[in-house]
Amino acid sequence: MNDNTTAQTRMKSGIARPELDRTFSVAPMMDWTTRDYRALARTLTKRALLYTEMVTTGAILHGTPRKRFLGYNEVEHPLALQLGGSDAGELAECAAIAEAWGYDEVNLNVGCPSDRVQNNLIGACLMGYPEKVAEAVRAMQAAVSIPVTVKCRIGIDDQDEDADLERFIAIVADAGCEVFTVHARKAWLQGLSPKQNRDVPPLNYPRVHRLKQSRPELHIGINGGIKTLAECQAQLTHVDSVMVGREAYQNPWLLAGVDEQLFGEQGPAESRLDAANAFRPYIQQRLDEGAKLNHITRHLLGLFQGCPGGRRFRRHLSEHAHKEGAGLRLFDEALSLVREPEAQDTQPAALSAPLPA
Repeated sequence: MNDNTTAQTRMKSGIARPELDRTFSVAPMMDWTTRDYRALARTLTKRALLYTEMVTTGAILHGTPRKRFLGYNEVEHPLALQLGGSDAGELAECAAIAEAWGYDEVNLNVGCPSDRVQNNLIGACLMGYPEKVAEAVRAMQAAVSIPVTVKCRIGIDDQDEDADLERFIAIVADAGCEVFTVHARKAWLQGLSPKQNRDVPPLNYPRVHRLKQSRPELHIGINGGIKTLAECQAQLTHVDSVMVGREAYQNPWLLAGVDEQLFGEQGPAESRLDAANAFRPYIQQRLDEGAKLNHITRHLLGLFQGCPGGRRFRRHLSEHAHKEGAGLRLFDEALSLVREPEAQDTQPAALSAPLPA
């Protein structure tokens, strides 16, 4: 697996990218969707669109080395960079940098509810400033040829989930944005912590479905609380795409069924052990670059969830992967502790009843 030099060469040579298929994507998640997790995801699915963690404009423009924030492996494509910021000029500059680095899409974060980003006018609080988001989208699109998309909520605090969401979408769409991924839960910026906001208030999937009905010309994706591929398929009868977050991280084997069940193609891994062994060369590459084993393997702790020996696998890595000199030998020791379930149990859950309209 090579680093992103190939992507930069592709950009400079002017080779056109294929149109992105957003049917299924893994949500951007701070501290979770790192380059190491994304490389693991590619041992399980070739078709899912992957997103980086949110990277702020300040980190890109002033942080060093830039590779720390933008580096990735060529295997990760299709890959989108999620940006956090509100200054149109800075966002446009960062979008251009992202394109030069070979990213396939730039996504603006209008959904994160944390206090830290609110103080810098980043994330969900921007839903209260649709004109500012529109200005940013306009500037970003003028700076790049790759898609510029928005990930937002159905509202914040006391906003009206119908009128205010329609107004936000209308203003930002008029600025040229054609792709919105909507987290189907309000973000409460006052009175709830980000952790509490993961479960409160209730998810409102029908509101996102109605948005698609009212704006059929836009690409509307849905995010929030989706845990199975059966739920994904049910949602796709109402919207254009599905984005899965925590479940795709905590239970990465979910991704092994994406290519077959949602795209009708054979996935890259027939078993969890296949995926883990396919990941070994990447682990060695990262170790050679100076990365610590535990920083890489922390993303695999859920891979053998429900398998005989899965807990021993997690314990072995948790207790030893941080130690000096830990390498592939320790990883292989952990793998020797697990056993695949029977063949009929190795794929994600079968389809269930569709969601209500």
